Amino acid sequence: MQPTVRTHPVLIGGRWRPSLAPPGDLHAFDPARGTPLEERYPISGWPDLEAALSAAQAAAERLGQLPAEARAEFLEGYALRLEANRERLVATAAQETGLPLEPRLNSNELPRTVDQLRQAARAVRERTWTQPVLDTARNLRALRGPLGGAVLVFGPNNFPLAFNAVSGSDFAGAVAAGNPVIAKGHPLHPATTRALAELALEALLGSGLPAATLQLVYHFPPELTPALVAHPAVACVSFTGSRAAGLAIKAAADRAHKPFYAELSSVNPVFVLPGALEERSERIADEFLASCTTGSGQLCTNPGLVILPSGPVGERFAALARERFERQAPGVLLSAAGLRSLEAAVQGLIAAGATLLTGGTRRQPGWRYSNTLLRVNARAFLEAPEAFQTEAFGPVSLLVFADPQRMPEVARALEGNLTGTIYAHSGERDDALHAALSALLRPKVGRLANDHMPTSARVSAAMQHGGPFPATTHPGFTAVGIPASITRFTALQCYDNWRDSRLPPELQDANPLGIWRWVEGVWTREGVNGRAQSRSK
Repeated sequence: MQPTVRTHPVLIGGRWRPSLAPPGDLHAFDPARGTPLEERYPISGWPDLEAALSAAQAAAERLGQLPAEARAEFLEGYALRLEANRERLVATAAQETGLPLEPRLNSNELPRTVDQLRQAARAVRERTWTQPVLDTARNLRALRGPLGGAVLVFGPNNFPLAFNAVSGSDFAGAVAAGNPVIAKGHPLHPATTRALAELALEALLGSGLPAATLQLVYHFPPELTPALVAHPAVACVSFTGSRAAGLAIKAAADRAHKPFYAELSSVNPVFVLPGALEERSERIADEFLASCTTGSGQLCTNPGLVILPSGPVGERFAALARERFERQAPGVLLSAAGLRSLEAAVQGLIAAGATLLTGGTRRQPGWRYSNTLLRVNARAFLEAPEAFQTEAFGPVSLLVFADPQRMPEVARALEGNLTGTIYAHSGERDDALHAALSALLRPKVGRLANDHMPTSARVSAAMQHGGPFPATTHPGFTAVGIPASITRFTALQCYDNWRDSRLPPELQDANPLGIWRWVEGVWTREGVNGRAQSRSK
């Protein structure tokens, strides 16, 4: 007789409880071996979602009545718990994703997750994200505040900690702004998500925030998405994942007139100019290999398109890159579905006219794909630019060979991307071409990098991890970088002719919080009419 396998509970209404009439269940896999893991997790039906929506609406109303300090205390308490449970968290994430413990999960991703939670806590205390504006002549005042409903967060597969729906940047931004989160976990790492949510609930119960500030369902049938998104308790939706899935959810959000922020796809073009190659081609080839194969290429900032000068200098670089790609063992992909999608993308590039230089095959054990390079000339690329900008989510890059005079034509044909990169000579040799390309790339990418590969989205107030469509659905916002990432989950709120004592403290004459405000056209921390703030500068 087979032992009974326990199906894990969902987190709804501030407690872990069994799923209500689940239509099915799921389990994760060990990608390094391609074998299933035993633990089962429910696929939630509408009864779970309805209960979560009701609890989220009550939590949103309660959050609006609590001091912001409680949100900061929760975020900091959560960060402390992540650090205290580091070993267990990274081991679980490594098993479910095949990502290496070191340096990826333990030394990079978990510290980044902790740091962005703490940055969000500081932003809550500093109130920079509220952007207070005072027009005392007309007695009008405005600031950014919470949305008054839940943020529905769809977590991605490739960052089990730093972008997880229960711990990542979308989660941190939504909570910092004063909104509850309904998290839709990713089915590739449910145990990691459950472990994170358990720690989050502990921190919530110790902070004074409503326990339903975070709720978690692991999965639900896609046909329930329109009703979920359209429910009055949902104020906003955020998504990181494939373009096809994201656009389907966006259509539901558009029909319901709900804000929708998504990161969808990006090939992140890298232009390597002649002078740069003549000066340091070996070093650039090393950087290219590291960038394209980090995380087995499963990064949204992977350099999927590299534009090289045609002729001997470009051919030499291609040979250097090919030798490096062949020498390095392939990494583990996240899922069998991802492997199939990657194979289809490579075959699509070949069908469009690209030539395979190396790779293009499955490898064993588990889910692996050989490090892959393809090539095409600028003429063919310009005849079918859309086909050659297909995102291949893995250790794959397409080399486009172009006469330097035609590189601007390639730049004009590019879609919107998260990043763009230009490698140029350290002196003045490439200056004219660099200037032409940067002018063309600037409106097409969120982050324009110079002389380094694009695979880094550091958590900084100056970071833009966004860009024009199809990279994201709105070029004016970022998914990384606080306080800017918080503003996605806010509403601009105006107070007209209010008595000073009834205003939020951010807008009161005396500026009791001592924060920066836009008063009569000037940024200042002084109070109105000479009234000094209570907190020192």
